[in-house]
Amino acid sequence: MSTLQAKTNRGGRSTRDAIIDAASRLILVKGYSATSVDDVLRESSVGKGNFYHYFKSKEDLAYAILNRVVRTFLDRTLEPCFSDPTLSRVSQIRCFLDHLVSHQRDSACVGGCMMGNLASELSDVHEGFRATLADVFGHWRTRLTTALVEGQERGEVGARCNPAVVAQFLVASLEGAILMTKLTKDIGVMEQCVAELKQYLSLYSGDAR
Repeated sequence: MSTLQAKTNRGGRSTRDAIIDAASRLILVKGYSATSVDDVLRESSVGKGNFYHYFKSKEDLAYAILNRVVRTFLDRTLEPCFSDPTLSRVSQIRCFLDHLVSHQRDSACVGGCMMGNLASELSDVHEGFRATLADVFGHWRTRLTTALVEGQERGEVGARCNPAVVAQFLVASLEGAILMTKLTKDIGVMEQCVAELKQYLSLYSGDAR
């Protein structure tokens, strides 16, 4: 196989991306431990030589998947709402909640949250994965904390709100909501949980919208 063929598949994507795409689909549904390199090769239609050209091992591939998942979550789901300065900080959080509902709806409630799935499966058995996932959940928590602190400074969030505690509660609640939505295959579960979280936020903002 030529160097060009090794780098690009028939769909125009790089071979490396094709491998990551295939492995991500499998791991989202089957989990990391139940997904083998051979499974990834079959799903991606990539030869073993090409796989090991890009990845030293299945673990190396998993880190690449995590890096992509984290980057996609931050760039497409977390940050867009918080980058709009015209929104109040509570409205920014509500916007983010709506993005999560839309994502679950678009996925037909299949797969849940890749980060949550891997955290549940691997946190007790792989310290490197645990630390990487803890960092991204920490960033998520910090982003919500910052929004609530700024909301207090702008007079949009009451002083009785503890931003760090509320942010932690939101992250934990959302992960639970995503899990239950995956389990029931019912987007209504996610919608109801998010509606309750918005009501919860209204207790601190004085806004019951």
